[in-house]
Amino acid sequence: MSLPQEVRPYPGDDVNADICGRSAQGMFEVYLTYEKDVCHRLCNSEEADLYTRLNNEINALERLEINASTTQFEKSYTQFIVKSLMSVKASVTSSSCIQFSQPLPQNIWQMYGESLNTDVASSKLKLASMHYCQGELRRAASVLHEVEFDLDDSVQPMCGCGRKIKNKKLSKRFCEFTVQNYSHEQLTKKLTFCVRFLREEKFCAPRFLWCEMYRVVGDAVNHRDHIEREWMDWAVVDARPFLLYLQYLTYRGLGVRHRKLEAYHRLADIVTSIDKRRQLYHLETALNLYGHCCELEGNVYRALQVYNASLRVQPRNNAANWHKQRLELFMNNYN
Repeated sequence: MSLPQEVRPYPGDDVNADICGRSAQGMFEVYLTYEKDVCHRLCNSEEADLYTRLNNEINALERLEINASTTQFEKSYTQFIVKSLMSVKASVTSSSCIQFSQPLPQNIWQMYGESLNTDVASSKLKLASMHYCQGELRRAASVLHEVEFDLDDSVQPMCGCGRKIKNKKLSKRFCEFTVQNYSHEQLTKKLTFCVRFLREEKFCAPRFLWCEMYRVVGDAVNHRDHIEREWMDWAVVDARPFLLYLQYLTYRGLGVRHRKLEAYHRLADIVTSIDKRRQLYHLETALNLYGHCCELEGNVYRALQVYNASLRVQPRNNAANWHKQRLELFMNNYN
């Protein structure tokens, strides 16, 4: 198994916080990119079912971790990948159970438990999403409250899909944190990654997100670069907008109107504020989620405006094409 080279997160006391922060960012970008490549390889293998492939990969990484010749960096790296793959394994298992209305296995909570500290939010949001899809709204709300508390402005968002944000500014508080707290374990307490659902996990994702897994319209698949081909058949969304979208759905289901509207307005602020938009790796998906909330609020015309805004960001390979066509058909029939 080929491992990435170490990117040192802590160059030394004589450099400023921004350099420390960017070094930490670079290291975890290596982690996330490799983890994405592993998932892409597993999804495209025909050797066995995905659950078995995940088990085999996790076992191989765990053997590598305890190998005497493995460096400390490699140990930290393999621990991170194992936790990430454990999150996928838990979600794949839960998705299958939800699909066939079967009870969750007793070891599912151990799987989720072993994956929850990959970062501040992404794995916990997948757990909350699973509870929501199961109809366990109060459990979902409890997890979402915990994530909301931890996801403050010191937490730095990151993405492993390969998308870059031009002139991206790192959180000042995150950079200051990295000066003194440069271990892998400490850094994960101030990082959050995009939330990703493979197709095999779709029953753990709100149904509206399923369209992100089938976003191709016409020949759009021919307009993907080699990096996009590795993830555009998955649903991928930034953590903060997904938190607010899940809160909106959950509190709507619970009938807690003021919390539902609070999530709705905060999501609107994220996708309309110029500064906050610039922090999103998957702006078009965040806009699509906000558009869905507009639909659920009964504001169909606003939803159509939002889907058009999403298409201006990403004209091709965008589920907003489906949502726009659906709404236009509805409006034509209604009129």
